[in-house]
Amino acid sequence: MKVVFRSKFYTLYQSDKEKCHYLDMEQKTIKLSFCQFLALRTKVQNISIEDHFDSDLNKHGFEVLMLCNKEHLFILNTLELLDLKSLVECSFMTIDLDHITSETI
Repeated sequence: MKVVFRSKFYTLYQSDKEKCHYLDMEQKTIKLSFCQFLALRTKVQNISIEDHFDSDLNKHGFEVLMLCNKEHLFILNTLELLDLKSLVECSFMTIDLDHITSETI
């Protein structure tokens, strides 16, 4: 397995042998197919960070995130959520660059 991207709270690994990704979220490691990783990206992109700074919209500053058809449940604070957003976006850029590089060689 190779590290795709590492952030403060999370690490994303890619397994070419198994054709999947592993997301290490400190509490546990989750195996994600590429489709599940795309679904994670969509969920994370749809979370409004602005709501975390408005006490009427998000009183406690936490976000509940369910992954892999409700198989995994995470409660993330604002910093963890910002870090996850960064990891997902940077990981997709890295995966795209790896794909482009491998095609040109």
